Parts: sequence; structure tokens; C-alpha cells
Amino acid sequence: MNNNRALIPRRISGTLAAAYDAGDKVLILYGPRQSGKTTSALQLFTNRPDHKVLSLTGDDPADRRELSSKSKVELSRLTAGYDSLFIDEAQRIPDIGITLKLLHDNLPSLRILATGSSSFELAARTKEALTGRNRTFTLHPIGAGELAETMDLRALKNELSDYLVHGMYPAVRTADSRNEQRQILKELTDSYLYKDVIEYGGIRHTDKIHDLLRLLSFQIGSEVSISELGGKLGLSRDTVDRYIDVLEMAFVVFRLRGYSRNLRKEVTKMDKIFFYDVGVRNMIIGNLAEPEYRNDMGCLWENFLVSERRKVLSWRDSWANAWFWRLRTGAELDYIEEEDGLLRGYEFKFGNKTPGPPASWTAAYPEADYTVVNRDNWTDFIL
Repeated sequence: MNNNRALIPRRISGTLAAAYDAGDKVLILYGPRQSGKTTSALQLFTNRPDHKVLSLTGDDPADRRELSSKSKVELSRLTAGYDSLFIDEAQRIPDIGITLKLLHDNLPSLRILATGSSSFELAARTKEALTGRNRTFTLHPIGAGELAETMDLRALKNELSDYLVHGMYPAVRTADSRNEQRQILKELTDSYLYKDVIEYGGIRHTDKIHDLLRLLSFQIGSEVSISELGGKLGLSRDTVDRYIDVLEMAFVVFRLRGYSRNLRKEVTKMDKIFFYDVGVRNMIIGNLAEPEYRNDMGCLWENFLVSERRKVLSWRDSWANAWFWRLRTGAELDYIEEEDGLLRGYEFKFGNKTPGPPASWTAAYPEADYTVVNRDNWTDFIL
């Protein structure tokens, strides 16, 4: 546990700052609620004390009225005398896409940064209006690679058990006690996690969302049958599939698809579904036991590593594609990446074992790399 309240440096800060200074695009910062979007934006402005910033939030009804359905004259009057406009939780503002377009087109010197915790709502409202005018970023919960900038490698490795149990949300990582960590996770899963899902996702069966997340929590690392989930929830397959889409766009879960170059025995029809944060996953199922007392460490380890790797690829602005790989015969790899024509396969082991690659993988893809990621070398994979 990082027992201080100091800000943890975010890897996105440099890229975001460069785009802000360029001043030619509307910047949109997506990410889960409580992932640090507002803090990152305010830090950006703090580092530029000569910039006068107008800060508004979609959570405030008065601010929503200020920005909704206004003419360019009214918007010019609102922002007069300011160098920058910061709009937090912009997805809550009606007609935000048109508003941002008017501001960008008529006030070219005004720098604009908007945040959104639900990509389905904000993206839908800005996509057409801001075509060619915006640049988007995603802020994940804290990454181990970010923590490595404030602590030495030995200390980072010593905290692994806590990362696996309580996850990587900023408030969790800067909490003063184990009890505070758990209170933060409880608040996240009780309210913040579902706020945008319920409000913007068009969810009719709100009681089913938590049930669905519990089912998904017990299936991390396994292929998920949407039809089977529908049967257990009493919902149609299409409804469950749409609910998972909504949870993805609210940064709660994400899908990992099966890889295939059209080999007949490769399995690609079902996805694996992981959580953006393992602490949230553990709180949903009510299991915050230490690793040595758990029976789910294999799948929890897999979720943690895949989630951390997504952060790395995001920081690198990488074009790499990610999948899992499995044959109908049972041969499988937990995770693979393909980037610039290079295929890399990874097997995740929570212990210290280093098994060789499946013979069928080597036969099918002799040019591919293969690595076992375990507790000895996991930092190489996520740093």
C-alpha cells in the first residue's frame, strides 16, 4: 500500500500536455469514474498558471444549462476572457457535440478539454459533430508501470498481493489503511460503477446488471457463452450481449477475442471477458482474501496481467492487437499480441513454473515468440 496522499504520476500526462499546447483539437479524456481524469486535467492547468481556465461540470445543472443548446454568440460571451475551457463529465450535457463544434469553429484560440466516464454517451454525442476536430485519450486506473516511477522494483514486487486483491484505482492505491481501501471499493461497486450504465445505457432490468457482473466475475479467464448467461439471467441473448457492450463502454469490463488464421481447429466464436480492475471484481463477489487463501488465483492473475498490459499498450499508443488462442483439442495460450508482423504468445502462471509452448502452437506459428509470465518476471511484461 502506498501510504501517502502524493499524486502518482500518470503516463498520459506528457501526451495530453503536448496535445493541449498544440491547441488545434478538442481534447476528450475518457475513463472510468474515479480513475483520475479530473485530477489529471487540473494538474495540466496547474502547470500552466498563466492560462485562465473556465471549469464547468456536467454534474451541475446550472453548468449544463450554460452549455446546452447555446448560440455561438452566447458561447463567446460565456468564455470571454478565458484561455481554456474544461468540461468535466461532459456526457451529461445535452447537445454537447454541437456545443463543442461551435466553440472550436468560432473560437480557435480557446483550448478545450472535456472528460467523460461513459464513452457510449459522449462518443455518440460528439462523433459526427467533431469529425476531424477532436483527439481522444483513455485514462485507465493506475498502472503498475506508473507506480514504478515512485518506488523501486523490489517494493513494487512486494506489493503484488495487494494489487491482486484491492486493485489499482487511484484512491485505493493512496489509501492509508486496508479498511479505507475496502470502503473505497465498496463505494465504487455500490454507486459509481453503475451510475453511467444505468443512466445512459438504456438498461430496463437494472437488477440484472449486478447479477450479470457476478456471473462474469466467476468466469474471468474462461470463454463466456452469452446464451448460457441469458439462460441464467432470464434474458435474451441479444439483451445480455447489449448489456455487456454497455459495461464495456462504461469501462467496467472488456472483451478478449479468440485468435485465428482460419485454422479449422481454432476456437474463435466465444470471447473471454475481463474486468478493468481486479479489485472491483473481487468486491463484486465479496472475496478480498489474500492470495494464499484463494482458489481463483489462476484466473485472477490472468485478469490482472491482461488489464495491466492494456495500460502499457495505451501508454505506448501501440497498434498491437491482442487475443487469446485455443484449439478444440484443448491446447491454448492465455494471451497473444501481433504488432508490426510479429506474433507473440504468452502463458500466465502465478507460481514459478515455466512450461514450454504447446506443440500445436509451435507447429502452427513457428515464427512466433513464446514467453511464460510468472511471479519472477511479471514486471518485465507490464513495465
